Amino acid sequence: MPSQDAAVPAPAPAVPPQHGAGGPAVIELRQYTLRPGRRDELVELFDQEFVETQEEAGMLVLGQFRDLDDPDRFVWLRGFADMTARHHALTAFYGGPVWAEHGPRANATMVDSDDVLLLRPLPGPSGLALPPGERPPVGAAAPERLVAATVWSFRPGRPDGVALLRNGLLPVIRETGPAPLAVLGTEPALNTFARLPVRTGENVAVVITSYPDESARLRHLAAVRAHPRAQDEILPRVAREQTAPPRTLRLAPTGRSLLT
Repeated sequence: MPSQDAAVPAPAPAVPPQHGAGGPAVIELRQYTLRPGRRDELVELFDQEFVETQEEAGMLVLGQFRDLDDPDRFVWLRGFADMTARHHALTAFYGGPVWAEHGPRANATMVDSDDVLLLRPLPGPSGLALPPGERPPVGAAAPERLVAATVWSFRPGRPDGVALLRNGLLPVIRETGPAPLAVLGTEPALNTFARLPVRTGENVAVVITSYPDESARLRHLAAVRAHPRAQDEILPRVAREQTAPPRTLRLAPTGRSLLT
C-alpha cells in the first residue's frame, strides 16, 4: 500500500450509495485481464466474498460480467457517493480483513487490473438506472441477458462530442430500442486513491444497454444507424469528434450482478 494519498477530510461513517434513484455520483468501469482459464475462479470468489463486504465499506457493486469476446477478461462496475466517499471506502476495504484474507487469491488470477475508467452519470433521464428489488443470493444462476457497454472516445478538453451524443444520439437510441441502463462520462477529479490507478487524460462517454440476446442488440444497432437524423447528421458529426471508433464490450452478467 502506498504511504500517502491525496489529502481528504476525515472519514465519515461508511454508508453505501443508494440502490435506485439518487444513486452513486462516481462510478468505476474496471476491466481485468486474467490468467488463462481462471475467470470462473475469480467470478466465484468475487460474488461470494467481495460484494456485501465492499458495500459495508461504503460503495455499491453495480455489475459483474464475463466479457463474451475475451475468455480471460472480467469487467465490473462499482459506485460511490462522491470522490471523498470513494477514498474512505477504498481505504477501508483494501486496508481491511476481507481483502487481507482473500485479496492474494484474487490477485493471483490477474495479469492486469489497471484498465479503469473513472466516470460520472451524465445529466438527463438515463444517467443510471438500477432494477428494483434485492440482489440475487450467492449461487444464483446467471441471467440470460446481454449487456452492451459502448465506449465513445473524444479529444480531451473538448465537450462537443459528449454533448452531441447526449443531446443528439441518445434520443435516437431511446426511440429505436431499449433505453440505456446508464449513460456515463469522464469524472475529471484527480484520483485520490493512488494504490488503484485509473486511466488519465480521457474524455469518454459510456452507454450501457441491456438486451435479451445478441440478435436484439444487432437489430437496435441497425435501427440507430438507419435512422435518418442519426445517419445524415448526428453520427457524421460525432465521428468528427472521435479519437477512435467506438468500442462495444459485450458482457454476460454474473448471477449476482445488479445490472442485467
